[in-house]
Amino acid sequence: MADIIIKNAYVLTMDPDLGDIENGVVVIENGLIKEVGRSTGSTADKIIDARGCVVMPGLINTHCHAGMTLFRGYADDMHLKEWLEDRIWPAEAKLTDDDIHIGSLLACLEMIRSGTTSFADMYIHMDRVAQAVKESGIRAALSYGMIDFGSKEKADAELKEGSRFVSQWNGKADGRITTMYGPHAPNTCSREFLIRVKEQAVKDKIRIHIHVLETEAELNYMKENFGMCSIHFLKDIDFWGTDVLAAHCVWLSDGDIKILAEYGVNISHNPVSNMKLASGIAPVAKLIASGANVCLGTDGCASNNNLDMFEEMKTAALLQKVGTMDPTALPARQVLEMATVNGAKALGIKSGVLKEGHNADMIIVDMRKPHLTPLHDVASQLVYAASGKDVRTTIVAGKVLMEDFMVTCLDEQDILGKAVQTSKNLASRIDS
Repeated sequence: MADIIIKNAYVLTMDPDLGDIENGVVVIENGLIKEVGRSTGSTADKIIDARGCVVMPGLINTHCHAGMTLFRGYADDMHLKEWLEDRIWPAEAKLTDDDIHIGSLLACLEMIRSGTTSFADMYIHMDRVAQAVKESGIRAALSYGMIDFGSKEKADAELKEGSRFVSQWNGKADGRITTMYGPHAPNTCSREFLIRVKEQAVKDKIRIHIHVLETEAELNYMKENFGMCSIHFLKDIDFWGTDVLAAHCVWLSDGDIKILAEYGVNISHNPVSNMKLASGIAPVAKLIASGANVCLGTDGCASNNNLDMFEEMKTAALLQKVGTMDPTALPARQVLEMATVNGAKALGIKSGVLKEGHNADMIIVDMRKPHLTPLHDVASQLVYAASGKDVRTTIVAGKVLMEDFMVTCLDEQDILGKAVQTSKNLASRIDS
């Protein structure tokens, strides 16, 4: 007997072999997808009638700083240098383990509500992030953010902590947690440190998560200090590979794009954050045309304000259209691939498509809404008209985390109350 059968759904499989299935069925058993089709002979303990809804793979947020939910609206409308040095870094120095735990629970709650079933996170106090992921039931690829600023002593300590976290948490929470090494960026980590991180990651067979060319300032710094940009710098030390997830990648030349595609680097595009901080427009259309694997991320709430991947999809599509002055750039189906299939590939997880044998990570989107009517094209409607608020049900590893808009895996009111109080306490410590 199966665990769950979802019936009467428009099934957006994101599998080119299966295609979309109108009035379809999805069968879930032991955390995996057992069947996807037009009918089934299986029986299940739980039947979900998804009439008038779309069943689709859960969205995958490939670049996030979950604990930064506590900084939502804390430092808006500022230049990046002042934003970081005057507000964010001093505030982060005051964060405690408990702060990060509450902030991460709030992030998990927001993502579950808005249809994200997996996310990649790089931050501090990561044991408490992992604990929040474990408690919530969501899936995550977690990394401790490492910065050495050229100090051998700090480099040793950072790599030791990064290695401890990787070893302690990889495969935990019934396999929902995977770990990554998280060197912050080429301009905050020394050449020697980045070489050591790559060697350790290869030895441990663990992926790497890093910020790359988010800003023009980074580009100028690398050229002034190393005579080359971050892309060529990392190529020079044999850093690139299919095991690397590079966030942002805004300031790229055509030659940089060719390198990223050649080495199979995964690129996490963060359009809302890039726009809010005026970092620039990543050449996503060119990257995709080159064959690079481009996925989507929200970045943290200090530079985005929410974790809604539906909003990120729409913004990504519109930004490429206006950035290239081509209305055909990044069509709806392609941006859906970025948020599902491509994200799963970047994190090395068997999710992102509704297909037999894959993780039962999926969402049910209620299309019976005024702003989603009439329904001419499902993919277009999901990208250009839907929002995270339209997600009715969220399922991860075959477990229902939200059903009929009610979160079942966490005490929502308790988390909201604690988040408000925690943010107030944090603000008072920052100001003291």
